[in-house]
Amino acid sequence: MPRDNQVLPPEVVAKLFGEAKRVALARSRTLFRTGDRSDGCYQIVDGLVKVTILAEHRERILAILGPPALVGELSMIDGAPRSAAVTAIRDTRLAFVSREAFAAFAQSNPDVYRHISALLARNLRNNNDALLASSFLSVKGRAARALLALADAFGENVGDGRVLIHQKITQSDLAAMAGIARENLSRILQEWMRDALIKRLASYYCVENKPALEREADN
Repeated sequence: MPRDNQVLPPEVVAKLFGEAKRVALARSRTLFRTGDRSDGCYQIVDGLVKVTILAEHRERILAILGPPALVGELSMIDGAPRSAAVTAIRDTRLAFVSREAFAAFAQSNPDVYRHISALLARNLRNNNDALLASSFLSVKGRAARALLALADAFGENVGDGRVLIHQKITQSDLAAMAGIARENLSRILQEWMRDALIKRLASYYCVENKPALEREADN
């Protein structure tokens, strides 16, 4: 399930990333892979990335993130190898802070560890929720939770309770978020479009009936 675009307080971000190195990541290119050395933390300036792991020989998306979210923040705490991979869904620009630069910043701003720890705790809760969903929810329930999470993270209320998701998400990525086969997802989406729960508008999903989709997410 995608994480919220949780960030550090604006004043901390301004100081920490003020002199950060800029990184350009083309669509479909990988920023880092599971097991890579943890050399620092990134903030998304523009674009969209997915955070993935391999589960049962299939890609599972843990999060889809846009600006101003952080990626690789766990390395600021333990320095262990990367626990997931990060790949650009579209052309993306990021700001990079090395572990050494972070450590120097933290010496004069020790409160940053409290903010990072709170962020990691929320991410852990989100990942636990996703694990529980994949274990106990129906296929429809998992698909509904994925769409609702995208709506919460990237949605705009366009009137009458309708929520337009302002990111182009492929069926393959949506299926990987939900942890279900793409064929099953396609069948579910077609059913929901017939029942007016969602619409597909020029490559964007629009949630037409959020209460009904929330009921699906509880099954």
